[in-house]
Amino acid sequence: MTDLTESIESMEQLAVAWRAMVLDWDAAADVRDLPGIAVRWADSRFAFWNAITLTDVGADAKLLQQRLTQTADIMRTKKHPGFLWLFEDLLDDEARSTLEEAAKQVGLQYAFPGTGMAGNLLPLPDPVHPDLTFLRVTTDEQLQAYADINSRGYGFPLEDSRDGLVGSALWKNEVHAYLAMRDDLPVACAGTIAAEGRLFVVLVATEPEWQRRGYGEAVTRKALYEGSRATGLTRATLHATVAGAPLYPRIGFKPNSPIRFFSPQS
Repeated sequence: MTDLTESIESMEQLAVAWRAMVLDWDAAADVRDLPGIAVRWADSRFAFWNAITLTDVGADAKLLQQRLTQTADIMRTKKHPGFLWLFEDLLDDEARSTLEEAAKQVGLQYAFPGTGMAGNLLPLPDPVHPDLTFLRVTTDEQLQAYADINSRGYGFPLEDSRDGLVGSALWKNEVHAYLAMRDDLPVACAGTIAAEGRLFVVLVATEPEWQRRGYGEAVTRKALYEGSRATGLTRATLHATVAGAPLYPRIGFKPNSPIRFFSPQS
C-alpha cells in the first residue's frame, strides 16, 4: 500500500470541518462517528451540509459493501438528500474496482468527482487582482450574496444555499469568508476555517458569467492570506471539484485522494 497519510488527512479534515458547519446550522444535527462511518448531516436544503464519509483505511470489497449498505440506510431516514464523500485511496484495489456496482446495489448513484488537496503553502502574499477588491463577510446580506454565488456556481436553487448559510454566526465570525467585488458586484467567493492545525478551504465559487478570469483563484488566495494571518497556520487543505481543480495547484496545493460523490437514486 502506498503512503496514505495525506489521503487520511483529507478524509479527517472533512469530518472535522463539516462537524462544525453542520452543528452551526443545527446544534442537534446528526454528527455520529460510527465504526467506519462519519455522519455529518444537518438535514438542510443545502445538500453540501448533508454528508457522510467512510473512515476505514484499506477497506476490502466485503467491508465496503457493508459500509455502503449502512450508509444508504442512514440516508433513507433523512428528509433532505445529501452526498456520500468517498475517498478512493482508502479502499483496496478490489473494493475500488467494485465500487460503482456495489453502490448501485444499495440504491446509491454516482453524482460527480472531486479531489483532495493539501500543501504547506502558507503564508501567501496579500493578493492583488486588477479587476477586484475583497470584502469580508460580516452581515447576513453579504452572506446571502455568498450563498447565491454558490447556488449559481454549483447549480443549486437559490433558496437551498441560503438555507445553508444565511443567519450563520460561524460564517460571519470564525470563517474567513470573502467576496470578490467587481465594482459593486460580488462575482466570486471563498472561505477558510481552522481545522485541527490546518486551514481548510470551503465553498469556493464564481458566478458562471465571470468564470475563467482568475477571480476564484484571487479570492481563494485572499481567504488563505487572511486565515493564515489570523491563525498562524501554515498548512492548508481542501476538496476540489472538477471546475476548481486546475486553479489550486497554481496556489501551491498538491492532489491526494480522488473523491467520488454518491447520492440516493432518484
